[in-house]
Amino acid sequence: MSDYLVKALAYDGQVRAYAVRTTETVSEAQRRHQTWPTASAALGRAMTAGVMMGAMLKGDSKLTIKIEGGGPVGTILVDSNAKGEVRGYVTNPHVHFDLNQYGKLDVARAVGTNGTLTVVKDLGLRDFFTGQVPIVSGELGEDFTYYFASSEQIPSSVGVGVLVNPDNTILAAGGFILQLMPGTNEKTIEEIEQRLQSIPPVSRMIEKGLTPEEVLEEVLGKGNVNILETLPVAFVCRCSRERIADAIMSLGPEEIQEIIDEEGHAEASCHFCNETYHFTKEELEELKHLAQTSSQTSSE
Repeated sequence: MSDYLVKALAYDGQVRAYAVRTTETVSEAQRRHQTWPTASAALGRAMTAGVMMGAMLKGDSKLTIKIEGGGPVGTILVDSNAKGEVRGYVTNPHVHFDLNQYGKLDVARAVGTNGTLTVVKDLGLRDFFTGQVPIVSGELGEDFTYYFASSEQIPSSVGVGVLVNPDNTILAAGGFILQLMPGTNEKTIEEIEQRLQSIPPVSRMIEKGLTPEEVLEEVLGKGNVNILETLPVAFVCRCSRERIADAIMSLGPEEIQEIIDEEGHAEASCHFCNETYHFTKEELEELKHLAQTSSQTSSE
């Protein structure tokens, strides 16, 4: 089953809901960054929440999530958009601990609890929307729940989970977000709260083969969910050789010549996908020439 996301309404439009399977997406991040299990769980949870939050946007809008909890994984950075595309990385991918007292990967210890969760939305307007909240647990599901309640004033419940195989590969990953619409009645709220206390972890549901639609039925009850839309989900990075070349050209002819004189070549890596781009001396000479031409044209 390929990764995908569903958008839904539940309880006659009183609840907006999202659910996603991200096993392949998180697997791609793990493969590219060679993350160890606890780091994989932290990055995977953040990417899973991020791709659902991206799906809340429209058109060409996109968002960036930055998690700085002071823990050993360092900063977690995630980019996503309205098309189901997501990418992310952790500063220190080689972090792993023994399981916590609940028998789960100790994500809170890896992330830390002394810092902030920041969301920056690029909605195509002149100014970006930025929301920032303190990290309340480091487990990330609770932290995103707090973000929605505090920064966007939307009562929400966020569940995200990642299971990791003994060989560090990803066994299952996914999540859900429930959001109460204005005027949701108390009976509905109580019913959802009771169901949330009794359901298995979302990663276990994904492991058993439940689809995102079935996850929402498990969380909200069969017959209560109306699926509106499905969206394919994938790890997608927007870096390219052309973009790196443009960045080198932007340094200007003099600085490119310095690189040629001192190094004889150039190498640049993308933080998000770990792709490395090599430029030979001849290619740098060509970029220097293009930079000179561009500079002369713009000054005329």
